[in-house]
Amino acid sequence: MNLRNPDDVIQTAKRLVEADKRSEIRLNANGGNSILIVCEPNRELEYIKSINCLMTEENYEIINLNDVLNNYVESNKEGLSDSFELLKGSLNQIFKSPDGEDGNDLFSLIINRISSSMSVNKIPVLIHTGSLFGSGIDNIHIMENALIMKAQLPLIILYPATKDKDVIFFLGKRPASKYRCMIVE
Repeated sequence: MNLRNPDDVIQTAKRLVEADKRSEIRLNANGGNSILIVCEPNRELEYIKSINCLMTEENYEIINLNDVLNNYVESNKEGLSDSFELLKGSLNQIFKSPDGEDGNDLFSLIINRISSSMSVNKIPVLIHTGSLFGSGIDNIHIMENALIMKAQLPLIILYPATKDKDVIFFLGKRPASKYRCMIVE
């Protein structure tokens, strides 16, 4: 992975979404509507600093997934211990209900935050995506959500990952999908 300046990488992503190149995003994202900004995990805070400086509140909404996770746990702490006991073999279902089931889960909260952002015409930018590690929520689940796929605005995801040849590893550990997104690095 190269050691590009985070400001340059963020500016590249901004140019894509602000210069009417959204069709380029869908073309490069296999019909998806997301940009994955890949950064080395140990440089994530540098990238977040650049995002906060360059992606103004006028056009972007920065969604901190650490905060979303903390709010989810705080709001559901009574039922979480029961869920952990009940779902020992399927802990990921605590955070993401099985397909076809609606639930008050972390995944739904994330999608609702993205939807709220888009409803006020702001491009959602997910940061601290490492908080999803082990939750059963992968980038592909978010990128392939019908709301994201059909939206007028793209989704931007800051993604701490390493690269080995052409394979991206989330947090240097888990192979990640890059199918429904345009990669910016």
